[in-house]
Amino acid sequence: MVYISDREIDDFISEDIPYFDLTSSVLQISGVRGKIEFYTRNDAVLCGTEEVCRIFNRFNLDPKIFNPSGSEVNAASVFLSAEGSSENIHQAWKISLNILEYCSGIATKTKRLIDAAKKASPHIEILTTRKSFPGTKSLVTKSILSGGALPHRLGLSETILVFKEHLPFAGGIDKFTENIHLYKKRAPEKKIIAETENIEDAVKLAENGIDGIQFDKVNPANLRDYVRVLKGIRNDIVLLAAGGITDENVSGFALSGVDGIVTSSLFHAKPADMGVKITSV
Repeated sequence: MVYISDREIDDFISEDIPYFDLTSSVLQISGVRGKIEFYTRNDAVLCGTEEVCRIFNRFNLDPKIFNPSGSEVNAASVFLSAEGSSENIHQAWKISLNILEYCSGIATKTKRLIDAAKKASPHIEILTTRKSFPGTKSLVTKSILSGGALPHRLGLSETILVFKEHLPFAGGIDKFTENIHLYKKRAPEKKIIAETENIEDAVKLAENGIDGIQFDKVNPANLRDYVRVLKGIRNDIVLLAAGGITDENVSGFALSGVDGIVTSSLFHAKPADMGVKITSV
């Protein structure tokens, strides 16, 4: 689903185990064989199980139960387990649990947001911004994909998104709109999206051939009117809503008629509540 390199997997491990496991070494438990089982205390959408299995492999642990990312699991059910040296189990334990809890928390919140949005508007799409915590992009991107969303923008090299902060350097809104056809020639395979907060600028953009408009912090009532006006100008224009959108208010934005909802809120999901049972075998 998302390419996560061997180097990243090794970095996850070395961050928690820079040298060796002092506790297991002092207890001298390396010769005892054990089993580790992961379960969730609430219904959840899983993410990160593939990465955890790769961590298991680093510690010569043998997976026994496996559910892939994107699976929906019920509370109390064991969704992942492995057997091997108890010392290795304890080394893999917290690294694995952290990945599973954080990633599954995001995946679960994503699924709930999508369900709420699509209940209001079946054709709406949920998209995520590039405002993830630095260093976590691979895992959080996999997490939102597991929950059913798509990344709106993974980085500056990927898409053309013009903010109001760009406009002073492009001659202002009027000069920018005049030059849209030139910008489209420079990147003919890309769509050009511009962000605005008001309908006046949006109309100028639509009339001059902009591919899409992202509305920032426009309330759903006004947004509904904006969509009606702009789709009347050009039915093919892509319209997005962004800014302050959560699972509490997403239905109103979905009903406005926009094509997609852009949010950062999924990156701040509460980690899934998971438990681990470690036993000897």
